[in-house]
Amino acid sequence: MGDISTGLLFSLLAILILISAYFSSSETGMMSLNRYRLRHLANQGHKGAKRVEKLLERPDRLIGLILIGNNLVNILASAIATIIGMRLYGDYGVAIATGVLTLVILVFAEITPKTLAALYPEKVSYTSSILLRLLMKVMAPLVVMVNIITNGLLRLLGIKADEVAGDHLSSEELRTVVNEAGSLIPRRHQDMLISILDLEHVTVNDIMVPRNEITGIDINDDWKSIVRQLTHSAHGRVVLYRDHIDEVVGMLRLRKAYRLMLEKNEFNKETLLRAADEVYFIPEATPLNVQLLKFQRNKERIGMIVDEYGDIIGLITLEDILEEIVGEFTTSMSPSLTDEITPQSDGSYLMEGSANVRDINKGLNWKLPTDGPRTLNGLILEHLEDIPESYLSIEIANHKMELIEIAENKIKLVKVYPSKKKVKKKH
Repeated sequence: MGDISTGLLFSLLAILILISAYFSSSETGMMSLNRYRLRHLANQGHKGAKRVEKLLERPDRLIGLILIGNNLVNILASAIATIIGMRLYGDYGVAIATGVLTLVILVFAEITPKTLAALYPEKVSYTSSILLRLLMKVMAPLVVMVNIITNGLLRLLGIKADEVAGDHLSSEELRTVVNEAGSLIPRRHQDMLISILDLEHVTVNDIMVPRNEITGIDINDDWKSIVRQLTHSAHGRVVLYRDHIDEVVGMLRLRKAYRLMLEKNEFNKETLLRAADEVYFIPEATPLNVQLLKFQRNKERIGMIVDEYGDIIGLITLEDILEEIVGEFTTSMSPSLTDEITPQSDGSYLMEGSANVRDINKGLNWKLPTDGPRTLNGLILEHLEDIPESYLSIEIANHKMELIEIAENKIKLVKVYPSKKKVKKKH
């Protein structure tokens, strides 16, 4: 290079630094891309996304290509900078060129282009992929040879480069993606998606109508009472039983019962029992996502929940599960949250002891414990470890609770205050 002018060497050095910046930004941009957005755009026919997706099919070869190009350019730039330094400063020029070139490469060929690529990965990647695809074809033999050597070294370490982890998301990772979607997905839709993911963590016991709240018709009642209950029922289906709920004999669709009433044929208990459907039983602790599929597979909409001894402990409907996803319906067989919670002027809430703790947390955005009892009454009794005989005030999860009404060995009404906000004292 002795015959090349110093000005031309400076020009070559500047060009090499720009090429180094190109390789650095390409590497960061490619690795910073959102793979799911990339796949979506590629499926939509975006040419740049298709090119990048093709290059990322073998990330080891892509990285190999970029690093080969970057290192060749940097080594050549170092040689040119050394020649320039020696021409200008003699023997001291080597040290000066090394220091100056290091700073220049860090600022203009590494930090700045990589930062820009991290901020705008799509713009950088889609543009750089045009040249990278061409270089991949031209330098394919060298890239393959380098990859064979590096993959061989990885195998010695017990690592197989071809066993690349997939882009699959766990439910928790998907939850994070949904929560971080921001304005791209309406808040209401985000809540519904999160609720669907939560189905596997919620069991039928958590949302069932408890045994003592199941309303039905005792087939042994007098006929006029049965007819009156049928005509005044607020639900589309009712439970038929003999004497007590454990002796359930069927599920009656009121539409079918009304049709029988309008027919001229005799309408009595026997025809009512014949019109009833068989009872669908559900084991306790069945996850909601599993039960939803079972309802669909068995073409059922309502079932009785039984414990390990076969005793009925509650009732659940298809609507109850759907409410966990989309919110409350007016046809639910269990009382709604608004029926069990009454806001007070002082900011507190009057709550029924039978109110579900999970529903309270969802409705008021609170964090009462849900890993134990399911109702507010059960939560308080577990905390006290006794059934209170007098009215008292307690605190659970930073919520002050005043017991208002106690009867029949349970707490029926509680006044609950919002969580106390801990204010940090300024020193």
